[in-house]
Amino acid sequence: MSKTGNAATSEDQALFQSVADIELFWEQVLVWIANHYLSIAIAGAAGAVIVAILYGLRMLGTRLCRRQHLGHWPRIVGRAIARTNLFFIVMLASKIVSGYAAPPAVVADTVRFLFTVAAAIQAAIWVRELVIGIVEHRAGDDEESGYSTLGSAIGIIRLLVTAVCFIVATLAILDNVGVNITGLVASLGIGGIAIGLAAQGIFSDLFASLAIIFDRPFRRGDTVNWDKTTTGTVEAIGLKTTRLRSVTGEEVIISNTNLLNKELHNLTHTMRRRATLMLGVTYQTPPETCRRIPDIVKGIVTRQDKAVFLHCSMINFGASSLDYELMFDVLAEDAEVFNRARHEVCITILETFAAEGIQFAYPTQTTFTAAPDGTMVMPYPEPETSPKPARPAKA
Repeated sequence: MSKTGNAATSEDQALFQSVADIELFWEQVLVWIANHYLSIAIAGAAGAVIVAILYGLRMLGTRLCRRQHLGHWPRIVGRAIARTNLFFIVMLASKIVSGYAAPPAVVADTVRFLFTVAAAIQAAIWVRELVIGIVEHRAGDDEESGYSTLGSAIGIIRLLVTAVCFIVATLAILDNVGVNITGLVASLGIGGIAIGLAAQGIFSDLFASLAIIFDRPFRRGDTVNWDKTTTGTVEAIGLKTTRLRSVTGEEVIISNTNLLNKELHNLTHTMRRRATLMLGVTYQTPPETCRRIPDIVKGIVTRQDKAVFLHCSMINFGASSLDYELMFDVLAEDAEVFNRARHEVCITILETFAAEGIQFAYPTQTTFTAAPDGTMVMPYPEPETSPKPARPAKA
């Protein structure tokens, strides 16, 4: 079969360059089947077994996606396996058994080419599913809980990951079929640099969004304090900006880059909230009573649920009061629990001080005057003394 030998194609040439090549291909296939039908049958049976095993693995991946109790990693891997293409399964089995059946060069090159295409596309699908699965898990993309971290930004990330994966797969296919992709890769690199410089601000916010995904400084629904000036609840996190609903009602829009570049306090998961109160009593309070005030206040705080007393002590002689500092913690994440505990402490202090006769001080000022000789004069007139009654004369 000299005709067959002359038609052998090299790896750097196209498989079929004319109609004659196609006719030659079928002639070689028929001759190969006639001479190796037994090995072909065995290879076909082995290929069928391999296809069945791989298809079973794909079914297993589909079941893993539905098992919520297994954790996120088995479900991410299961979703990737479930996206295995049937064409890739068939070509993988063909590639494995093709060596045993001793096919002609054209058939072997055809199997190799189809397997390369199927493997590149399948690898892109697997990488895409794994990356998107990890991103969605880190973002907490759960519609039932209502706490999606990035919302619409997840869709943009899916698009970018898909584009990158399939561009790389296309380049791999072209390289394997003998196409010189050096110029194409250089063009893509230059174009990427130009786009990056033109959209530097957008990409900066995009990377800030990715930082929010993986670092999780906050989520939608959290209460945050930004730059010690703005306090509000996170309503939406987008590709470029984050929207907060401030405590005064207005919507505050902050770019993601600016949001992460300044100090940020997440107030949602505060396990211990601290209250500091200043108490001022009058200077007329007896020293014995002043000494008892810390114990009185301690008893009030310790009676409150989830309240932990830290200290209460006199710290200053104020302009018009004796100043005490009270500090206690409330062990609760909910801000309303903290507010109720602080309210009860304040009201109870008012009631207890009133019962004990302890008066709170308020800003007062006393003016003293002096006589011409320098002696102090009271700011109010001295009460007049009534004259003593005259004694009756003795007889």
